Amino acid sequence: MRKARLVLLSAAVVITVACLPARAQPAADGRTVLIANLRAHIKHIFVIYQENRSFDSYFGTFPGADNLATAEARAHGFRQYDPIGNQWISPFRISDADLADADHSRPALYTKADGGRMDLFVAAEEGRMLRMGATLQDAQAVGVLTMAYQDCDTVPFLWKYAKTFALYDHIFQGMYGPSTPGNIDLVAAQTGLTQWARHPESVVNEGATGPGEPVVDDLYPAFGPYHNGEPKTKQLDQTYASLLLTLSGASATAAAADNDDIREDIAELARLGHPAIPWGWYQEGFKDDGSGTYPAYVTHHNVPQFFGYVRRNEPLWSGVHDLTDLVPAIQAGKLGDRSVVFVKGGYRNPFGWLPANSDPRVRKSFLGDDDHPGYSDSHISEAMVATVVNAVARSSYWNDSAIIIVWDDSEGYYDHVPPPVFETCPDGRPCGDGPRVPLILISPFARSGAIVSDAGDHASFSKFLGALFDLPALASLPDEKPYLPRGPRDTNPALTDLLGGFDAERLAGVSPPLPAAAAQVPDDVIGSFPPPMSCGTLGITPDVVPGGMGSPPQAFTPRTSRSY
Repeated sequence: MRKARLVLLSAAVVITVACLPARAQPAADGRTVLIANLRAHIKHIFVIYQENRSFDSYFGTFPGADNLATAEARAHGFRQYDPIGNQWISPFRISDADLADADHSRPALYTKADGGRMDLFVAAEEGRMLRMGATLQDAQAVGVLTMAYQDCDTVPFLWKYAKTFALYDHIFQGMYGPSTPGNIDLVAAQTGLTQWARHPESVVNEGATGPGEPVVDDLYPAFGPYHNGEPKTKQLDQTYASLLLTLSGASATAAAADNDDIREDIAELARLGHPAIPWGWYQEGFKDDGSGTYPAYVTHHNVPQFFGYVRRNEPLWSGVHDLTDLVPAIQAGKLGDRSVVFVKGGYRNPFGWLPANSDPRVRKSFLGDDDHPGYSDSHISEAMVATVVNAVARSSYWNDSAIIIVWDDSEGYYDHVPPPVFETCPDGRPCGDGPRVPLILISPFARSGAIVSDAGDHASFSKFLGALFDLPALASLPDEKPYLPRGPRDTNPALTDLLGGFDAERLAGVSPPLPAAAAQVPDDVIGSFPPPMSCGTLGITPDVVPGGMGSPPQAFTPRTSRSY
């Protein structure tokens, strides 16, 4: 076998949408009935939007999923060369909850995917770190780490949810890129392609870095507040339609400032006359601790700040809250008759939780709870998720809710499924999709123990809300439609609308809904690190990975000297 290369490759991606598993579309009448029943039962959507995990890194041995035990995995990067260690690396299991941050920039993800061969994760990571001046030991550590996977002994809450409810195994990040594009994509089904088409001068530079359209990297938004003071470089004001606008319905007219590029969209929403569906963006650290530095706040994850028509108009901006406001709002029943709630963690969990690892350096550096390697602890991150899920399950909202847990990008960790290809970005490469990420649906009306293989990406969330709340597709709006295919992907028939995770019989009343108890994790379990829950207590036997490494490779370390 050839040795993997360290150089950045620009090979054309050869996998097409047609190669993805075909989505089993229900008959037209069946779909109509399903949507009608969905609208009758589901009124509240909670999106817990975590950070930076590939599907294989968390669910690579989940029974029945398209996982590392498949023949497809062995055909796509299953053995990767480690140039520093002069060895071949296959996927291996780890149980550490505190991991180093790998390169998940747009160029890095393209290099690692290697034109759909998915075989340069180790070598590309090592090469990048060496170019940055890392030691051989640190470079090898992160390179090899990209091939590691965890299971229900490390993230048991997530596996419990996946076993009890529905796990989607063909959802991709909508753009090759890091966190900011993924977060924007969730609410806009694009990252600025409409803006690029409308304002060609706004195009991102050839290196796909810095401010510009479409958004392909991590920059602070055009508007504050900011973590650790005013940034020197900011992203452009994003001016295209988003769910934050369409959820406003006829009240979108409140976007009176900074609306030049969405005036026709606003007029259309006013004409349609749909009542507003309240939305809330609850993000950790949004409430300053008094220092003026917002120490827990990850600014470039807060999507509403990227859109001037949200940030500069109080009726829309009033939907942004601190994470600590969420559970009291749920308990007090303050979300209205219908709602869409976005949940984001941050750099420092507000619950006083510490990693199980007693190393003082780990306990100082891994206090985050949004699952982002480099500063978040996996145990703490899933505990934050469980805290929110418990709050919903114990409230009046459970009976008419759906909770979606999804990740914004793959972190540059290995995943074996080649991403599909969509329209071309300014750098000549496909704008999407990027590598595969997990998605879990929790609801009284979810299919139980289901693996849903319908193909989709972050734009699937927009399609889902459109089906549920009868929202106009973003791509159908008059300020967006003329620029297609540059723009929203929420009319793309290749993308699922997530309805495959719902149980038609439960929605029709033929089968009973799943009880709230099925979603709950005991409080004393949530507050224990490591959690006293495991594959054994869950009754789950992870799949064996044929040809995988029985133990981590020689000299493997989960963190680097730069991790602290």
